[in-house]
Amino acid sequence: MYRPAPGSVPDEPGVYRFSDPAGRVIYVGKAKSLRSRLASYFQDLSALHPRTLAMVTTAGKVEWTVVRTEVEALQLEYSWIKEFDPRFNIRYRDDKSYPYLAVTLDEEYPRALVMRGAKKRGVRYFGPYAHAWAIRETLDQLLRVFPVRSCSKGVFKRAGQVGRPCLLGYIGKCSAPCVGRVSAEEHRAIVDDLVAFLEGQTSTYIRRLEREMHAAAAATDYERAARLRDDVAALRRAMEQNAVVLGDATDADVVALAEDPLEVAVHIFYVRRGRVRGQRGWVADKSDDAPTGELVERFLLQLYGENGGEAVPREIVVPVLPDDPDETRALRDLLTELRGGRVDLKIPQRGDKRALLGTVARNAGQALALHKTRRASDLTTRSRALEEIQRALELDEAPLRIECYDVSNLQGTEVVASMVVFEDGLPRKSEYRRFAIRGRQGIDDVAAIREVLGRRFRRLTEEREPDRTAAQPLDPETGRPRKFAYAPGLVVVDGGKPQVGAARLAMDEAGVSDIPVVGLAKRLEEVVVDGSDDPVILPRASEGLYLLQRIRDEAHRFAITYHRQRRSRSMVDSLLDGVPGLGPARRKALLAHFGSLKRLRAATADEITAVPGFGSRTAETVVEAVAQRRPSPSVNMATGEILDADSPST
Repeated sequence: MYRPAPGSVPDEPGVYRFSDPAGRVIYVGKAKSLRSRLASYFQDLSALHPRTLAMVTTAGKVEWTVVRTEVEALQLEYSWIKEFDPRFNIRYRDDKSYPYLAVTLDEEYPRALVMRGAKKRGVRYFGPYAHAWAIRETLDQLLRVFPVRSCSKGVFKRAGQVGRPCLLGYIGKCSAPCVGRVSAEEHRAIVDDLVAFLEGQTSTYIRRLEREMHAAAAATDYERAARLRDDVAALRRAMEQNAVVLGDATDADVVALAEDPLEVAVHIFYVRRGRVRGQRGWVADKSDDAPTGELVERFLLQLYGENGGEAVPREIVVPVLPDDPDETRALRDLLTELRGGRVDLKIPQRGDKRALLGTVARNAGQALALHKTRRASDLTTRSRALEEIQRALELDEAPLRIECYDVSNLQGTEVVASMVVFEDGLPRKSEYRRFAIRGRQGIDDVAAIREVLGRRFRRLTEEREPDRTAAQPLDPETGRPRKFAYAPGLVVVDGGKPQVGAARLAMDEAGVSDIPVVGLAKRLEEVVVDGSDDPVILPRASEGLYLLQRIRDEAHRFAITYHRQRRSRSMVDSLLDGVPGLGPARRKALLAHFGSLKRLRAATADEITAVPGFGSRTAETVVEAVAQRRPSPSVNMATGEILDADSPST
């Protein structure tokens, strides 16, 4: 077990990182005293937390950086965790994908819709909600009062072309800007009212509708009064779905944890203007026996960190804070800096906030119990799959890292390849790689496999130091992770004996002969083993076969996606070749803006003018060129699909 030399660790605040013998960062932490904290890792091993014990026995070295303040330590720790993604650090995994009610304010005619996934600029999000159906019910009620656009771009454009709105326009749940019933400015005003209502300005808007209702009744316009009455009822129903829990002016995130010795679940309620607007949950493995206050600190850093983190509210309610007042002060200062205004961290002792914190804690406890039930089966299945592969292929150890390669091309053109990585039976998408085989028309799959694996493993051997057998994962000049630094425990190629032979030859030429290679043939799902005349036949119900199929299918999907992107780009180049004023940069800008040939063909001159670098004259020239030049009969240019040939060979 590695241990730093006595007296070499400074007694100052700083951030440290443990690395394995190959140089891969496996844990990052911070300390007020580096000497005291690191000494705690090298005590009696029997007293360590199980994951801490695994980390310490895996580590090959530890490095540290001295900082001046706790805030600097927090920032450096967070940036290192984001950069190196250490396997032993807590990484909160969302227990599901939560939907948001989104309003696309960046469009000329904004629309309201349900969205999941990464947030986009120019889009206003409300939520998250626990269930998508809850948003749709709320949106359906709100569209009665705020008839904003909710259709897709295709539906909106077709309605404008035929001069008839969709069903929502006929039943009064859309103001139908597509056919000119309202102008862009009038539609934007309706959107602004919807956003204000969702932000919590509910009482003001309802009082306004009630005044209009009474005025209409007094003027004997009973039809309008009845409609306004129904609008008020719809808004009240929408409001009832978000319970009032705190004062009207309260904007807070309420965070609670549930933990056991190995895992921790975190739940959060988003309270805006006193109402619960949404909730969310995460579950993570505990990397050590850190106290609850430190777990809260780590969670808040991840939740509100840079690059797409949640917006920091004015108040954050938590069950406990770090024991060290200096750490609490540093955390508050960092959150204040991220928000650009004061942030209060509070531990409620009584009252409504204490009661709400208890509710959030119960949700966290239920989420942890459910996760443990699911994961027990999941871990068992993945472990069994890796063990079955190890036994079937007679490997020395279970292949914890598996790389799979696939080739995609169309009649020898636009040849590309993919590399996907599974670690511990799960995809590690940050390690995926794509390869373009340039300047080699007519190359077959076997030659492509040899070229791609040769490039991959030559890179691996180049990054090995002369006196070491493992690649150095960190670039000594930049300190950043290298692309091909980690050797797999098993290489899988999509294909049979020729592909396996080509892979083995490429790896031998690169000086890598100790990594096993197999191929997975599609026809009978046989596992072709390098150096064996007979394939390995895994049972159809085998978890090991199922895992290999998943890896092969993922490599196939990744290769096909890349191939279609390149094919679409080449078709755009062919379609626009010779158009005056269009060089490679402008063609690339067109494809990036519209995304596909189908959208480019449907674009108007005004839409093309919106692309940076395009004037009205150039846009009209592009429209004429696209209209005059017909696609090749073997390719449907509208969809990019092959008409007289099979899908891209893989």
